[in-house]
Amino acid sequence: MRRVTYSMNVSLDGYIVGPDGGIDWTAPDEELFRFATDEIREVGVHLLGRRLYETMLYWETAGQDPALGFSTLEWADLWTSLPKVVFSRTLTAVQGNARLASGGLAEEIGRLRAEPGEGDIAIGGAMLAAGAAELGLIDEYRARVHPVLLGGGIPFFPRNERRVDLELVETRTFASGVVYLRHRVVHGPMP
Repeated sequence: MRRVTYSMNVSLDGYIVGPDGGIDWTAPDEELFRFATDEIREVGVHLLGRRLYETMLYWETAGQDPALGFSTLEWADLWTSLPKVVFSRTLTAVQGNARLASGGLAEEIGRLRAEPGEGDIAIGGAMLAAGAAELGLIDEYRARVHPVLLGGGIPFFPRNERRVDLELVETRTFASGVVYLRHRVVHGPMP
């Protein structure tokens, strides 16, 4: 069965966006950018909320800019070819290799898990991930923790007052000071 993963940049105090809406602190160096590119290769379909979808629209045409370096062009190519499902109450159409969700989050994930296919089902966006977490649909949390304190903003983890036991399955420290933490959700009691 395909895994559902939630992977985002996060501040040390747990936010994916600062109180001013800024994400400038997430700008990756080449090492982190290559890591994110390798991570997206493992994805078979990406679920996005409206805000993240609109932020990522840049990549739909970025690959046409000959001034971009190889790594950026490679990311753009991977992103544009990746199937995406957008959850929105306000959008009536989407661009590129995307479609609007036709059902609820649990229904869409259930359908995608049942379909034959390779790669993870990735969730992007805090609100969408919070909904999936509340329904117990996330299999892995992947946090790229940046050495910055934002003091507020949009939290990485949902605040649903529900305990979720996790098992650490991978870590990596980058030269920039970013630490990657990959945790698998433990179903049932911890050993």
